Amino acid sequence: MADLKHKHVAVLVEKMYEDLELWYPVLRLREAGCDVKVVGPKAGETYASKHGYPAKSDVAAREVKADDFDAFVIPGGYSPDHMRRDPAMVDLVTQGARQGKILAAICHGAWMLCSAKCLKGRKVTSFYAIRDDIENAGGVWQDAAVVRDGNIVTSRTPDDLPAFMQGIFSALSEPSPVHAR
Repeated sequence: MADLKHKHVAVLVEKMYEDLELWYPVLRLREAGCDVKVVGPKAGETYASKHGYPAKSDVAAREVKADDFDAFVIPGGYSPDHMRRDPAMVDLVTQGARQGKILAAICHGAWMLCSAKCLKGRKVTSFYAIRDDIENAGGVWQDAAVVRDGNIVTSRTPDDLPAFMQGIFSALSEPSPVHAR
């Protein structure tokens, strides 16, 4: 694995996140040397997962900008439905998309990509239940463990986390940023 200590990654959090889809990326990215910030609607707030496991945000979405990060990881569960109710959370992902930052979403995390309006013509995957949402947002849904289309890396479920992380590591290892279309 490449040394990623110069990379800055935001992992988004809101209540009802899927435990593994938040913590597995956080821990693997830190293990790879990335500076990882957990970003939520409020700084220092504790958000409970679907199973009650707590995650405390390092910073609030309104306190950071897309320029601060190389990548954004959006876990699933029910948290993306709550994330997209916060304009600062949506704006952060929208700005990241406009700047061609890596946008990695797993399971229901692709709902945030729908809200950021960055899926038109892009190949993505997700939990199958939101396929219609992705297609209605202009995305081209595929059933695969990981789908990468330029700066967008997506996966379906916790079972796909190893492939999801390999997609993120590959994107972060590239010498120059991948630009959105």
